[in-house]
Formats: sequence, structure tokens, C-alpha cells
Amino acid sequence: MIMELDQQQKRELVLGIHDDDAVAMFKNWNKDVAKDTAKSMGIKLTDAHWGVIDFIRTYFANAGELRHARELSEALGQRFADEGGAKYLFQLFPGGPVSQGCQLAGVQVPKDASDNSFGYIV
Repeated sequence: MIMELDQQQKRELVLGIHDDDAVAMFKNWNKDVAKDTAKSMGIKLTDAHWGVIDFIRTYFANAGELRHARELSEALGQRFADEGGAKYLFQLFPGGPVSQGCQLAGVQVPKDASDNSFGYIV
């Protein structure tokens, strides 16, 4: 017999097998934290920003800890292709959609996000 899981059960299973610090960071996130972080980055959050942030949070909730920046970069590019893809994302997050997006979404930035093509600023 195959058991169907609801979204909450799936999320708990996925998050249950990943780094405790990453999960704590994800669970302790709220919009006020994101707003404060954005302010320190010089970003004024708009509905467009929240769309990307929500996508990153949903992606993490379904896939768990991000092992490679390229994985999220490609997913973001596909999801926001109609809006302009990478160009659109870099207009929203000039420091990089993966690096800044993850920080604002309360998701641990992938370790390999130091590649400039993924949006890391030294």
C-alpha cells in the first residue's frame, strides 16, 4: 500500500534529513528579518523581490539544503524566464540572486556560491 503524504508531511520529511543549522535558520525566518537584512544590503523589497524570496523558500522546503548554487540558479532562471531571467534577477538582487536571495529567504547560501556567476560579491 502506497501512502500519500500531504505538503506538511513532505516538508517535515525533507527538512528532517538536512543540516540542523540550515533548518533552524529556515524555520526562524520571518518577513521582518528579511526586511532588516534587505535594508542592510541597500535593497527596498518590492512584490517582485517577495516573489523570488517565496520561490527560494518553497524550493528549499521541497528540496532541502542546497548543495550547489548552480541548481538554484538554474531553477530561478527557469521560473523567472518570462520576466527576463538572469537580467531581471540581477536587477532585483545586484549582489546576486543566489547569494542575496538565499540570505533574504532565510536559506543557507550554497558553499559554492563564491563563483561570480552565481552572484557573490567580495
